[in-house]
Amino acid sequence: MRYSFCLTLIFFSVLTGSAQFDYLSIPDGFKIKEYASVPKARSLCQSPSGVVYVGTRQGSKVHALVDKDQNGTVDEVLVVASGLKNMPNGVAYKDGNLYVAEVNRILVLKDIEKDLANPPEPEIFYDDYPDNRHHGWKYIAFGPDGWLYVPVGAPCNICYKENPIYSSITRLSPDGKKREIFASGVRNTVGFTWHPETREMWFTDNGRDHLGDNAPPDELNCAPRANLHFGYPFCHGGDLADPEYGDQYPCSAFEEPRQKLGPHVASLGLKFCTSNAFPEEYQGDIFIAEHGSWNSSVPVGYRVTRVVLENGKSVSYEPFIEGWLDEEKKVKGRPVDVLFLKDGSMLISDDYAGKIYRVRYEKGD
Repeated sequence: MRYSFCLTLIFFSVLTGSAQFDYLSIPDGFKIKEYASVPKARSLCQSPSGVVYVGTRQGSKVHALVDKDQNGTVDEVLVVASGLKNMPNGVAYKDGNLYVAEVNRILVLKDIEKDLANPPEPEIFYDDYPDNRHHGWKYIAFGPDGWLYVPVGAPCNICYKENPIYSSITRLSPDGKKREIFASGVRNTVGFTWHPETREMWFTDNGRDHLGDNAPPDELNCAPRANLHFGYPFCHGGDLADPEYGDQYPCSAFEEPRQKLGPHVASLGLKFCTSNAFPEEYQGDIFIAEHGSWNSSVPVGYRVTRVVLENGKSVSYEPFIEGWLDEEKKVKGRPVDVLFLKDGSMLISDDYAGKIYRVRYEKGD
């Protein structure tokens, strides 16, 4: 049985590699530096050539980060799309094309890397999603089946909508001509990924508000197949009946989370660690960007956490990087997404500070 690092924080030390981030706590042997400055940086994806694409939610642009010699330093930050007006949060790359998700549509920039300095005009790939801006911003990614997965959040804090498109994760066929609902009862996911071996989807889900500081938890869920229901709006966290809708179905009717996350931490992007550059004990674990609470009386989140898995089950949920929320509860950053680069280092986007951080393991260097 693999040792669970539940006491990691005891051994945390400030090893940022730059005095600029000496307020961040990170495990011994890891260093964090600025990779690029990108205003309102949100979702991340990488092409096979190594170009990193960055979406924005409060901005109107999509950026490309170019590391020409693959030495871990960005040589160019290019704008590949601008003037987008409806939260171009999500980005995904496939077969030479860059896909960008706005609230109600998916755009495609074809053959994007033919000339990054003169990118193609965005074309409409699919434009039949609801236009509700409440939980309307979208994270997107291509699954192992080649379909593009697109969430549709609840257009409210807590409500039931008869249209099944709401509170779901959908998927679009590779040609954009077919849409189907993959998972239901998902209040608002802004991050999902697939297990590198089982190919099961794992995703975060943000819990409802206004039930106090301590409930409900955010969730880390697993969808091993299509057509599962994860409880919203009837049940939260696997065992908490909603005070308004909970009398309609028992919590046992729905999928339970694989890990209850902190309440109101705003868990967003996540990735499995497949990096050979990280120590062996981190392999197969999940890293989650927790954006931070907006209405807790005591702010929580503002960190990157680690979920240790064994045989598909969580055995530990613990901080990996902290400090974007200081001891005086002053916010210095809000992590949004994580991405492992080809060299094994990890990127973290931060829409509050407008930065992309790069985390490396350098023990013994």
